[in-house]
Amino acid sequence: LMNAAVAQNVEPARITQHCDSVSLCFSKGLGAPAGAVLAGRREFVAEAWRARKLLGGGMRQAGVLAAAALVGLERAEATLRRDHDNARRFAEAYPLPPPGIQALNSPLCSVDLTAVETNIVMVSIRGGWPSPAELCEHLRAVSEEELAETGQAVSVLLFPWSAYTVRAVWHRDISAHDTELAKNKLEFVARKCQE
Repeated sequence: LMNAAVAQNVEPARITQHCDSVSLCFSKGLGAPAGAVLAGRREFVAEAWRARKLLGGGMRQAGVLAAAALVGLERAEATLRRDHDNARRFAEAYPLPPPGIQALNSPLCSVDLTAVETNIVMVSIRGGWPSPAELCEHLRAVSEEELAETGQAVSVLLFPWSAYTVRAVWHRDISAHDTELAKNKLEFVARKCQE
């Protein structure tokens, strides 16, 4: 919800006005250690409260977590906008080659820039090798060859999303510098896979 609101430059209420209920997790893009909120009609919330109690849910001394959630909400727009900018910066290094957009130096990876709207980048893998899972493993691992060639030990965690796609997600703990390191690591891995 919050990523969508920031990407569309609207208040979250503008999106949720069309919903009967809303759940918002504070530990995703907002950066709180835990917590969520559920909103809806009085009867719906009362039933959710009853079900939570039946299942043993509940916390004591949750004020510290609530404070972290409040800070996350207060800083959401700036934090999420930075995440979106970092994701866009990463994606622009690997665009698909329609007219007017430069192609990646490697035929291994591409990104449809029109699909990059928030903090999520779907990277298409072409050629069959490596598979998305193998690419993710290469990005996570640090080799002596990488250290010797680049002078840096960088481990990048991406998720193998489908047979031809990996997913990259930015959050408040990933800086512009981290994004640059991730781009460089992907370029290094792609080059080594081609060799």
